[in-house]
Amino acid sequence: MSSHILQTEADLHAALAKLVLADPRLGAVLAKAGSPALRRRAPGFAGLCAIVVGQQLSTASASAIWGRMEAAFVPFHHDAVRRARPERLARIGLSAPKIRTMKAIGKAVAKGDINLEALAHMEAEQAHRALTRLHGIGPWTADVYLLFCLGHADAWPAGDLALQEAARIAFGLRVRPDARKMVKLAEIWKPWRGVAAHLLWNYYRVIKKRDPVPVQPDNGGENGRSA
Repeated sequence: MSSHILQTEADLHAALAKLVLADPRLGAVLAKAGSPALRRRAPGFAGLCAIVVGQQLSTASASAIWGRMEAAFVPFHHDAVRRARPERLARIGLSAPKIRTMKAIGKAVAKGDINLEALAHMEAEQAHRALTRLHGIGPWTADVYLLFCLGHADAWPAGDLALQEAARIAFGLRVRPDARKMVKLAEIWKPWRGVAAHLLWNYYRVIKKRDPVPVQPDNGGENGRSA
């Protein structure tokens, strides 16, 4: 079964309607939060590298480093990055782990081990597994790529702290659910778990009065942080 792709705001709104039918509890969340905007980033090698750059950095720092990366590699191509000397990448502002990750991604793309755009047409779990096999790409980073770069409607970053907190408030839970409980909670929302993520992030924004759109993961691993 191929996945659903959110290309436009209309796609997102139509999916929201299906999601609320599947779980009427989300109707109250939607009424409080309003319809979320569909935020998309560039797909492919550049999109995944931009997410890697942002790991454990403020939005401003990540933007500055990514701006230097784009200026240094025109066009921004996997071959250029994987062949670049580590010293050159370090001068741009990348840490040694991020340099290793980008080079590993570039090598995988060059060898044909992964097609980053084709992941959009896989089921969420299959695409997630393909990404997390890459060096330095953890579950959170994989799901953020699927959601924001590919518009995958069923990607579910269960480790994201803002999603966990939004779920706790929305469903009156005594404690914030961990990633395992979030996976179980979202089972009813398949194949629209990514749509639920957009909705709950918007709910968090309204309740907490701060923008929770994911910017950086916790070491690219199980738990995510939202800015």
